[in-house]
Amino acid sequence: MATKFDPNNAQNLMEIEKQFAVKAVEQAQTYWNLLEKVDPKGLKLTKYDDEIFDHLMRIFPELSHPPYERLTKLDEDWMKSDEGKKLWRDFMETYKDKVKDYNFGSLIRTDARDEYGETNTIFVTRIQFYAFEIARNRLGLNEKAHQIAIEEAAKEKAKKEKEEKAAAKKKAANKS
Repeated sequence: MATKFDPNNAQNLMEIEKQFAVKAVEQAQTYWNLLEKVDPKGLKLTKYDDEIFDHLMRIFPELSHPPYERLTKLDEDWMKSDEGKKLWRDFMETYKDKVKDYNFGSLIRTDARDEYGETNTIFVTRIQFYAFEIARNRLGLNEKAHQIAIEEAAKEKAKKEKEEKAAAKKKAANKS
C-alpha cells in the first residue's frame, strides 16, 4: 500500500528541480518571443485575462495607481512578506480549478522596461506571472520590452544572415 505524500517532509530531488527550471526558462523564452511578435496591449495570455486583471486590482489596490511603478518594478520583499504571502495564497487558490499549472514556477522580469536577465528575473508562481504580465500588457508597461525584443530579433537575424553569407563565400572559395 502506498503511503500518503507529505509535501512538508518531501526532499528536494535535484533532477525534479532541474526539470522545473528548464520548464520555467522555456516559458520565459516563449513569452519573450511573444513580446517580440505581438503588441503587448493586444496579447491575451489566458481565457481568464479579464477576471485575473480585475481580481488583481481589487485584491492589490496599491498596484492600480498611475504611474504603476509597483507593477513596472516588482518588489519581491513586499510579495514575500507575511501579509503578501497570505494575499497571494488566497489569490492563487481562486484559479486552482481554472488555470492549468497555476502554481507551477515561472520566471518574471522584475522590471518591465528590461529583458530577462540574471539581475532582472525572479521566480514566481504561474498565476502571479499571468497577473503581473496581463496588467503590464493592458496598462502599456511592456512597450519598452516589446521594442527591445524587436530590436534583438533584428540584430539576431542580421547576424545569422552575415554568418550564412560568410559560410557560402567560404564554400564557394573551397570549390574553386
